Amino acid sequence: MSRFFVDAWDPAYGTSFEATGGGPAAPSSARVEADHELPAVDWRGIGPRPGVRPPDMVLLVDGVRRIDASLWIAEDDGGSYPGLAASYAAGVVRCDLEGGVARLAGAKVGRGLFTASPSAGDVRAGSVRYPVHRVGGSGELAKLPAAVQGPLTALEVEVSGAARTDGDLLVVDGPLRNRRQLPRTLGYVKTQHSQYLDARLTAVVTGLAAGERSPVFRLGTAWGGWSWYLRLPVAHGAPWAGVVRVECSADLDVAEAVALADRSVVTLPRFASTPYKDPRAPQNLVPIAGLERRLRALLGDARLLYRALTVAARAATPPRAPASAPPAGPPRPRPAAGGRD
Repeated sequence: MSRFFVDAWDPAYGTSFEATGGGPAAPSSARVEADHELPAVDWRGIGPRPGVRPPDMVLLVDGVRRIDASLWIAEDDGGSYPGLAASYAAGVVRCDLEGGVARLAGAKVGRGLFTASPSAGDVRAGSVRYPVHRVGGSGELAKLPAAVQGPLTALEVEVSGAARTDGDLLVVDGPLRNRRQLPRTLGYVKTQHSQYLDARLTAVVTGLAAGERSPVFRLGTAWGGWSWYLRLPVAHGAPWAGVVRVECSADLDVAEAVALADRSVVTLPRFASTPYKDPRAPQNLVPIAGLERRLRALLGDARLLYRALTVAARAATPPRAPASAPPAGPPRPRPAAGGRD
């Protein structure tokens, strides 16, 4: 009889492994160079190495976004473009591992109207302003949510840059993307959408013990970069349970990437969440879970913002001219006083 496992994640959040294009066995088209830290034939799980210590200060940065309303922008020529009014926020938690203290080190909220309309301007909804963000292409509604990621990433860079200190380690929730220029920075990918390794190397990953990582490999994707898998502390035996992918800048040499990988092994597991506290345990790190709750509160009440946007849209729409009344006929003669009709 074949075995089965229950994913530790709450089903409302999907699964921790969400491969596309044919399921977990579907290979990614990305070019993988697996022979840098160890030859591919010698791949094995790597645990904490002697002498490697976590940094005294770890910064964890995350961002959240929310669509406040879908809009349509009407042009003078009769055309129209879809738009999104979105709110987003970024914040950073400073974790002092020496002192055992974690504090919010900074947070900032941004908003925007995202549309391809050439004539759209900023929208003011009560006291809240949505600056226009012009997107390229034809502005299909389905592609607009992705346009929010750029300003959100810029906000994450801004708040994390203001909180950095010498010798710290910055952990970004999600892929690094265009943050690869940041020093001592790790991208932390908790949901696996693609399978980059072949079956034999994947077996090394799914066979990792808690607290072990895979050897470092290099991805030839559009963003590129060094990457490795790490299994966090987890009680379940499912193949991908507790497995995250960590990445660092492609600008580093292999020795620097391996040093960061070794440091991740002794740092990230201490932040792992537990199932009775978090439905995405252990991948959703405890400081990031708390930061997400704080940032969502900073976005404001979604219902009030939707109402304010609705009122602003009505105020910006000129009233329609009343329908033309039918032509009046000749006036009826009025009866004389005291007479009959």
